[in-house]
Amino acid sequence: MAAWPATAVRPAGARWEAAMAQALRAPAWVRLLPVLLVVADLVMEWSIPSSVAAGFLLTVIPVVVAFSGGPALVACSTAVTVALQALLALRAGHLTEQHHLWTYLATALAGAMGAGLARQRRRQARDLARVRAVADTLQHTVLRPVPARAGGLRAAGLYHPAQADVGIGGDLYEVCETQYGTRILLGDVRGKGLDAVRTVADVIGAFRVAAYETAELGELAAKLDRQVHRAAEQRGDRELFVTAVLLEHRPGGTELGLVNRGHLAPLLLAPGSVGTVRCPEDLPLGLGHLAAGPVEPPATVPLPPGRTLLLHTDGLTEARDRTGAFYPLAARLGTLPATDPDAVVSFLDRDVRRHAGSLTDDVAVLAFTTS
Repeated sequence: MAAWPATAVRPAGARWEAAMAQALRAPAWVRLLPVLLVVADLVMEWSIPSSVAAGFLLTVIPVVVAFSGGPALVACSTAVTVALQALLALRAGHLTEQHHLWTYLATALAGAMGAGLARQRRRQARDLARVRAVADTLQHTVLRPVPARAGGLRAAGLYHPAQADVGIGGDLYEVCETQYGTRILLGDVRGKGLDAVRTVADVIGAFRVAAYETAELGELAAKLDRQVHRAAEQRGDRELFVTAVLLEHRPGGTELGLVNRGHLAPLLLAPGSVGTVRCPEDLPLGLGHLAAGPVEPPATVPLPPGRTLLLHTDGLTEARDRTGAFYPLAARLGTLPATDPDAVVSFLDRDVRRHAGSLTDDVAVLAFTTS
């Protein structure tokens, strides 16, 4: 699975077809190899004495075809190959000589083995496509597309896992419209691999339930903190934690509630202007029990019309170019003539990859503005 913008989603049927096509696709050189073998054999045939037939080089063609085609194509290529070998032998006057008969037999056996190989390859491709389609469906279930509108907010999002073929990394996000307003989560799990993906699913699942049932944003963060702590105890991982930012926007308002649990501070954007949102920062989710004092109440962030609030993970700011320089996020955003969410996300998607080439860490970005 390739990295995808969080605003894009494909139907399950289309994802299955794409996975199947990818699993069956052979490199161009594999598809061309049978033709090259025929050309090489004919060149040899015309460059050596006419009393020798060079058709033996064609014997491997059915097996080669098996790596790019199905059993029917292998059978067809076997018949054509044997016919071509017979014509070359006939040209040399050796049609029924013993070594040519063995060549025909070897080609037929290669065709039988090639057909079996092609059938097995297709069976494995179907299994692989099924696994990929299931993983792709789960990916879009865990990380749902960012809606263009969420309550009184316009939104855009971007998600690039470090391992594009996995589809989900250690970054997470969610946007929920609840009776308490629009609630937003963006976070980053400590660690990588399948354990991080498991934590992502746990935290997003807990957020989707608690966001609708918890009146106070601070208590919502506390519930997520306890969920991560329980997961850490169950896995025996005392170092498990999740840095996160939680937001809440009431319909019609120009302010947002903000809780920062050890995450990068959001940025407030306007054309030619970038500011860091100053707010209290508590311990990451899962480590709240270590706090020496009470948790800070949610901060209030003004978001007047024309301003955009940007949330991001450290995969964006820590993307390095060839010289090792980090991506200069604030400086690059300060050059934008327009800062509506779609423009900001599209710019970052292009610009960070232009800066770093291939991304080596997960990247998650959410941008919001009031309608």
